[in-house]
Amino acid sequence: MEKALPNDTGNRLRFQLELEFVQCLANPNYLNFLAQRGYFKDKAFVNYLKYLLYWKEPEYAKYLKYPQCLHMLELLQYEHFRKELVNAQCAKFIDEQQILHWQHYSRKRMRLQQALAEQQQQNNTSVK
Repeated sequence: MEKALPNDTGNRLRFQLELEFVQCLANPNYLNFLAQRGYFKDKAFVNYLKYLLYWKEPEYAKYLKYPQCLHMLELLQYEHFRKELVNAQCAKFIDEQQILHWQHYSRKRMRLQQALAEQQQQNNTSVK
């Protein structure tokens, strides 16, 4: 199957659909939904997940709003991970870990921005 490119008019809709679907993979509750309905047991669906790995390429990844979907897509290549997602507790754990990661990242980014602002303020005062 050929990859969809956003600038090709014929593939624009396919590109948008695949982009939306790949980003849905960042949601552990959606993964649990798919697992409970047996999608991960369907060989064609598993092959589709393998095909979607092209989203890891920079020319496609730049369109992603939720980059954690790429990590989930990578994990979905493993049968053991797909099987574990049937368990709601597994999805809940992943969800909690994502929240903790986001909180840590947000705090760290805020500290870096504050340090940069303080450094710029010191530079401005020392120039005068």
